[in-house]
Amino acid sequence: MIVRQPIGWFPIFAALTSIVWASGPDLEAARKLYNLTDFSQSLQTLQSIPQKDAAVYELMGRDYYMLAEYKKATEVLEKAVTANPGSSECALWLGRAYGRRAETSNPISAAGQASKARQFLEKAVQLDPKNLDALADLFDYYLEAPGFLGGGFDKAQATAAEIASISHAEGYAAQAKLAEHHKQFSAAEEQLHRAIEAAPQQIGKLIELAKLLAKQGRFQESDLTVARAEKIAPDSPRLLYATADLYIKSGRHLDTARALLERYLVSQLTPDDPPRSDAEKLLRKARGA
Repeated sequence: MIVRQPIGWFPIFAALTSIVWASGPDLEAARKLYNLTDFSQSLQTLQSIPQKDAAVYELMGRDYYMLAEYKKATEVLEKAVTANPGSSECALWLGRAYGRRAETSNPISAAGQASKARQFLEKAVQLDPKNLDALADLFDYYLEAPGFLGGGFDKAQATAAEIASISHAEGYAAQAKLAEHHKQFSAAEEQLHRAIEAAPQQIGKLIELAKLLAKQGRFQESDLTVARAEKIAPDSPRLLYATADLYIKSGRHLDTARALLERYLVSQLTPDDPPRSDAEKLLRKARGA
């Protein structure tokens, strides 16, 4: 599952205002550290707060998640959900953490973790039907998970329609994934072009189009699409990483890929960007290590 910038914050902020003030300046300091991707220091700051509330537990859970300590993430996010059962964001992050546990667990326990992931993602959408991040994660789950774990193409289609009712661009992007799932590459490409037209400044849609073109061996068109994204956001860490990954997977421009990853590793990252550890692994691969 891809980690996205949450939206629809107004009702959540309204509900959590008193909690934030109750937690005091340590929580705000921990948030700043989190946003700077200093997850260990953020966690240490939160652990020192004597009276922990839902906001503290939620941010602790995010820190553990970003540090790939998924079991600890679910443990503290369970406390966040218990303390604030009406929070869509708490349920979303708990669903994400269970999803990561499913990906990293043995086959015997993975099914149970995956089911919990689905349940909490569905809960997040139920609590806030306009939470696009929750809808997008639930859409991905339905599209990829087998039926016995609650997945299904029909469910994914229905969720895509919900996404489209909130954002035309995201709705087109979801339709592209549905088409690609059935190897309907022309239809997927058409939907991505519509998504780009609806949100021309969002480089994520251009990245997805470049990936789709490269999968079909249309490398020149893929490179031109990357160039379009570079004109919009030339210093975007997300674009640096995605372009390097694209080149390495296709076995092309490896010198450029290495240079892009080296730039990425010294960039100012956000929690929405791939972790530096992933970039380091990719760089070792590009170097043939």
